[in-house]
Amino acid sequence: MPRETKTNPNAEIVSDDRLKSLKNITTAVYALQAASFFLGITLIAAAIITYIKKDDVKGTWLESHFRWQIRTFWFCLLWAAIGATTYLMGVGVIILSADAIWLIYRISKGWLFLVDGEKMYPPK
Repeated sequence: MPRETKTNPNAEIVSDDRLKSLKNITTAVYALQAASFFLGITLIAAAIITYIKKDDVKGTWLESHFRWQIRTFWFCLLWAAIGATTYLMGVGVIILSADAIWLIYRISKGWLFLVDGEKMYPPK
């Protein structure tokens, strides 16, 4: 039995130029996330841009990347806070290291999927 494809009937049709511009913004967000290893504030800047542009990508394949980027930010922030809180107990170093490795994974996977023109989540 074939799967039923769900589409968003309220999604507006996006031109190729607009889609290219949105893809460039998505790339910039991944770059800002990666730059956060050197300048931590860029992770916050990336999250702000993602939230500002979130409505622009609604209904496009880039929407999944924005969801991926937002979740990456919040979970990274959560684990960084837990790691910082437990740092003096010695456990925090492990948590912060795991958080950094996980962030590298999320940025790499997202960026590679973006370059290949793929959604982050497979259709259900």
